[in-house]
Amino acid sequence: MELRIVEASDAVIYQTLRLRGLQDHPEAFGSTYEREAAFSAETVADRIKPNEDRFVLGAFDEDGTLTGIVTFVRESSPKARHKGTVFGLYVTPRMRGQGIGQVLMQELLSRAKQLDGLEQLNLAVVTTNGMALKLYESMGFRTYGTERRALKWDGKYYDEDYMALKLN
Repeated sequence: MELRIVEASDAVIYQTLRLRGLQDHPEAFGSTYEREAAFSAETVADRIKPNEDRFVLGAFDEDGTLTGIVTFVRESSPKARHKGTVFGLYVTPRMRGQGIGQVLMQELLSRAKQLDGLEQLNLAVVTTNGMALKLYESMGFRTYGTERRALKWDGKYYDEDYMALKLN
C-alpha cells in the first residue's frame, strides 16, 4: 500500500471513490451523491488541490487503485488557525478491516503535528458509525458534545458526536 497526498491530477479517481462513499453511506457524510456527481473534473481538481492549509491523503493498493481517503482542512480565521478539521474518511468495503483507516489517520496526525501553530484537530462522526468512533477514540480523539438531529437523510435524522484531539 502507498500513502500519498492526492493531487489535482487524481481528480477523476478521487471523485469515483468519493461518490462511492456517498452512495454506500449517505448518512455518514454532510454532502450528497447528487450534489457531488454534478461536479466537473475541474471543480473536483480545484477542491482537492493541496496547499499549506488543506490536503487529501489517499491509500493506493499495489495496482495503484485508490482504496481510502481522508481530508484535512485548517481553519482560516486568524483566531481559529490553531485548529484543523478532519473529514471524509472512507475506505472501500473490500479493504475494510485491514487497518487502512488507521494508517490514513496516523499519517494525517503526523503531517498535522508538523504544521506550525496547529494545536487541535476536530471532527464530527455520525453516532451510528461504531467502527469510525472506535478508530477515532483509539487515536486519542475525545467526544466533547453530541448534536441531536445533526443530519437528515431520506426522512431520517442522525446524531453526530463532535470529537477533538489536542496535538501538544
